[in-house]
Amino acid sequence: MRLPLTLPGRDTRAFDAVGFGLNSLDLLTVVAEYPRPNSKQRIQRFARQPGGQAATAMVTCARLGWRARYVGRFGDDEFGAVSRASLADEGVDVSAAITVPGTTNQFAVILVDARSGERTIMWDRHPGLAMSRADVSIDAVTSGRVLLVDCHETEASAQAARLARSVGIPTLIDVERVRPGIADLLQQIDVVIAAEEFPTALSGRPTGEALAVIAREVGAAVVCVTLGAEGSLAWCGGREIRTPAFRLPVIDTTGAGDVFRGGFIGGWLAHEDRADLDEILTYANAVAALKCRGLGARQRIPYADEVAALLRTPAAFNS
Repeated sequence: MRLPLTLPGRDTRAFDAVGFGLNSLDLLTVVAEYPRPNSKQRIQRFARQPGGQAATAMVTCARLGWRARYVGRFGDDEFGAVSRASLADEGVDVSAAITVPGTTNQFAVILVDARSGERTIMWDRHPGLAMSRADVSIDAVTSGRVLLVDCHETEASAQAARLARSVGIPTLIDVERVRPGIADLLQQIDVVIAAEEFPTALSGRPTGEALAVIAREVGAAVVCVTLGAEGSLAWCGGREIRTPAFRLPVIDTTGAGDVFRGGFIGGWLAHEDRADLDEILTYANAVAALKCRGLGARQRIPYADEVAALLRTPAAFNS
């Protein structure tokens, strides 16, 4: 099935992908098993690594060979400096991102279960990092061929998506939970990629039915949900598309969903001449699976040649 959206020409924009939303510094702690109340156990591994939804998706696009830009806010502390530098070091443009004086950067404490790679996230964000509709720069959010937003600050994300759409730039959202303003935000989105619990939480319907309901009510061309080890499920043009995951060793699932979204954008850009949605979804699942080989959101985000090699290996698919 062809993705019913058109990307602006490469020569018309300075960037291929722009991500508007969160960045974070993640403090990752690997434990033998998820801790019980009042228990103690030795940490198996600790790491401090950058993360955040939009920021990690843009790193994914950059590693896949695309011109990526991040638009958001950093704290005026060590964590903020590390987070900003981590993007610049990956070739992601941060010239439109702001460091807010007197604030601390968003950070997260993440517990990783060594048995399964599943993670539990606890996070903090300084209120001074908040963005409103008035803070959105039209030049920044319309500088790419596709715009990704997340759902943390719905009013600002809706304005960014509205501005992008007004000049013919397709929009994609990384959406995890139902927040105030989410209905207006979704009305501005062409491709909805949701966390597993979101479609049912929003619509009250089972996942499969929920995707069709959301597509009809918000007018999105594609509504997709990521399902971890089960791959992804999407709805487009009255058709359900189930895409299997890949059988690869899992060290840590932190950031896999963010990387899936970056992989979707990368797959779309790579195959824009035919824009086959099944092919794009398979590509996104491959990118996300390869990320799970390492600890943290970004450590093992793959490069384009690694994805191509995995896609040439049919045995890697889950049945």
